[in-house]
Amino acid sequence: MLNSIGLQNPGVEYFMDNDLPWLKKFDTKIIVNACGSSIDEYVELAKVLNTLDIDGVELNLSCPNVKAGCMAFGTSYEGVKQVTSEVRKVLDKPLIVKLTPNVTDIVEPAKGAEDAGADGVSLINTLLGMSIDIEKQRPFLANNMGGLSGPAVKPVAVRMVYQVAQAVKIPVLGLGGIVTGKDVIEFMLAGATAISIGTGNFIEPETSIKAIEGVEDYMRRHNIDDINSIIGKVQMN
Repeated sequence: MLNSIGLQNPGVEYFMDNDLPWLKKFDTKIIVNACGSSIDEYVELAKVLNTLDIDGVELNLSCPNVKAGCMAFGTSYEGVKQVTSEVRKVLDKPLIVKLTPNVTDIVEPAKGAEDAGADGVSLINTLLGMSIDIEKQRPFLANNMGGLSGPAVKPVAVRMVYQVAQAVKIPVLGLGGIVTGKDVIEFMLAGATAISIGTGNFIEPETSIKAIEGVEDYMRRHNIDDINSIIGKVQMN
């Protein structure tokens, strides 16, 4: 999937008044993804989220930093460390930092998050992509380029999860192209301690349920009692 819909949403006040009460009806953990266009925005949002009955916050650092030429916060060690450390000062809840894959070295931003006090990192966010309508000879997307997600990005995501898991001590949450139990196992072997499914839900609403069934089948075939025992156990050639 290639999209450029951005991160538009009704805002934190709407979430507090409408979405959160609905989510609280279910026996599940609530992790709020937070984005901003400046460090001040991230901090102000974190202050509000810190007052809510939620289980954690995920900082989306793929947002353009309007005070730094719109370069994404998450493209450097210092950028990630700076925004994460400022948010950490006002947030008592578990803090996850979502990293962009559009970097030369994914390890450095991950280390920035860890050094700033993050409780975990999640990766990967979408890869920057482009598609052209050959009849009109123009890009399909109005914004010319957009975020590529889904199975096409999985090999990149698995590689980056592996690299980061080798470099940091905090948990790594794996995401990017996961649609089957096999995909889940790949990410866990690479070092992911938790899994997120996004684009797969557009393809099949029961993707998560079927992925769990696939993991259970894998565990039976390999006589695994505790799925956590496979985390980071890939044997490199």
